[in-house]
Amino acid sequence: MTDREKILDESGISASSVVLEVGAGNGFITEAIAQRAKKVYAVELQHGMVKKLRKRVEGFGSKVDILLCDIANCDIVEGLADVCIMYYSFHEIGNQAGAVRNIWKAIKNDGILSIYEPTIEVNKASMQETIGMFQAIGFERELERDSLFTRFVRLRRVKNK
Repeated sequence: MTDREKILDESGISASSVVLEVGAGNGFITEAIAQRAKKVYAVELQHGMVKKLRKRVEGFGSKVDILLCDIANCDIVEGLADVCIMYYSFHEIGNQAGAVRNIWKAIKNDGILSIYEPTIEVNKASMQETIGMFQAIGFERELERDSLFTRFVRLRRVKNK
């Protein structure tokens, strides 16, 4: 079972956080973020998932904004988020280079990026490649761990490129 509170804790999400969630899916993580954070921008590409997501977070009102778009091509506001979280979604993105650029743009200086990937679909080498893409644009690795089902890394935006 996924411990949503642990995910929020290790991603540094507090009551004052503005969070960008990439690949919100049906809202399983979005719901937990909305309960804790000040604001959530949930990015989702699939219409069917957005329908489920809307239903799941309808009680949070304007605290959750749903963006129906591909993160690689979304018109993202610069410095929008304190934290960006991707839960089991980065490996599904087609244009990863575009996604990295937009995520960079969206996260404030000194902001946090948390990436969770399924071990069954993302091997160690692929995860290191993902981390390398973000490090190349100006993120530093802070925390990393692998468990039976999940690979996790927390990065911090440190340079303004």
